[in-house]
Amino acid sequence: MLRKVVRSSKFRHVFGQANKADQCYDDIRISQMTWDSNFCTVNPKFVAMIVDASGGGAFMVLPLNKTGRIDMSYPTVCGHTGPVLDIEFCPHNDNIIASGSEDCSVMIWEIPEGGLTSSITEPVVKLEGHSKRVGILSWHPTARNVLMSAGCDNVVILWNVARGEAVVRIDSVHPDLIYSACWNRDGSRILTACKDKTLRVLDPRKGTVISEKEKTHEGSRPIRAVFVSDGKILSTGFSRMSERQVALWDPNNFAEPLTLQELDTSSGVLLPFFDPDTGIVYLCGKGDSSIRYFEVTDEAPYVHYLSMYSSKESQKGMGYMPKRGLEVNKCEIARFYKLHERKCEPIVMTVPRKSDLFQEDLYPDTIGPESSVEADEWFDGKEAPPILISLKDGFAATTKSKEFKVHKRLLKTTTASAGCSMAEYVSVPTSRWSDHWFRSETCYWRRVLDKCKRITISFYFNFYLYKTFTAKFC
Repeated sequence: MLRKVVRSSKFRHVFGQANKADQCYDDIRISQMTWDSNFCTVNPKFVAMIVDASGGGAFMVLPLNKTGRIDMSYPTVCGHTGPVLDIEFCPHNDNIIASGSEDCSVMIWEIPEGGLTSSITEPVVKLEGHSKRVGILSWHPTARNVLMSAGCDNVVILWNVARGEAVVRIDSVHPDLIYSACWNRDGSRILTACKDKTLRVLDPRKGTVISEKEKTHEGSRPIRAVFVSDGKILSTGFSRMSERQVALWDPNNFAEPLTLQELDTSSGVLLPFFDPDTGIVYLCGKGDSSIRYFEVTDEAPYVHYLSMYSSKESQKGMGYMPKRGLEVNKCEIARFYKLHERKCEPIVMTVPRKSDLFQEDLYPDTIGPESSVEADEWFDGKEAPPILISLKDGFAATTKSKEFKVHKRLLKTTTASAGCSMAEYVSVPTSRWSDHWFRSETCYWRRVLDKCKRITISFYFNFYLYKTFTAKFC
């Protein structure tokens, strides 16, 4: 009798665990908009969530350490006149966030160091160019101040945020609503998924189609797609029988998928999050109560199921922490921020390891916050790979001043982790990993103290029972 051989993988035992209640963000009125975006974005400093607001759109930005119950009067970012549909932090400055709204505009905001102390209504930059609501935003991974937006007008616009102007406008490619749009690893290609069931790989500067695949998924529900390893494309969608599917494609040969797997018959759109350092893709379904994760390799069937994290409550949205914001001393390889009806719950994905030493196989050099090129250089044709950083000895960014014009004003930008204002340059040395060490050590001694308290209480309780018994029967 032949036995089934279990595929060997160092990620086979990855497990997810939700933070305790006191480490969640409670009493937050998450947006009720029926739009298939993440509704949440996160970086090593802040977590931002789209919330309900009367008379316009708003989102809340919280420092990561501000857990527990959030007061209803907590300040928000509320400059849009229509509901906010998508938000995304800038990968090169942790204090800058972009928002797209039903009011057809894109706004760029600066979050003060330490978080909001009062509501913000005036953006640093307002970008206007769409004729219908803007539901998709994505910053360029290597070029500073380059932002992509896609709207319900079937138009993709590439903005030079520093100058506040639209440089590239792709308006003749998509015949219908754009479901998703993303960059590849170095920002040399754009991948879009459209309501006409077609995946398109675009040249971002020319706005032309390099390759495309029609009817990637036969169903009529929304399609999502992301670039994965070696330029391949992973897509999620639905079959004709409304079964959820995940497929892997080679853009050089779009004829047939490398693999096509059917998952279940739920109706929620699957949001894919890909980690290029580990090759793991996480599928989070809106309305689901689970997160599936797969490993993408060069071996058939190419997309290998690993496991699934399940909980009781469904998710309304999901935020994904960049790799430089994880706690490597705990073998944490991913962290999600799950949106419930009234709270945000962090979920940690961990590889179980016995050793406390740095695990080099889990943490190769990863993308850092430094940009490789400036916006003007990139639009002129300059390409550059992302600048990688090592997480072994902790991450400490250097501070660099950059001047650029925005609406006839000179502003200065800094790197993400320095946490400097766009309007004023201040050198602030930081050591984020020492903060993580301090928190972990504090948690350790808190657990020791709690254990001592339990032992003391148990001792006195048993002593009380002993005295009561001896007084009554002896």
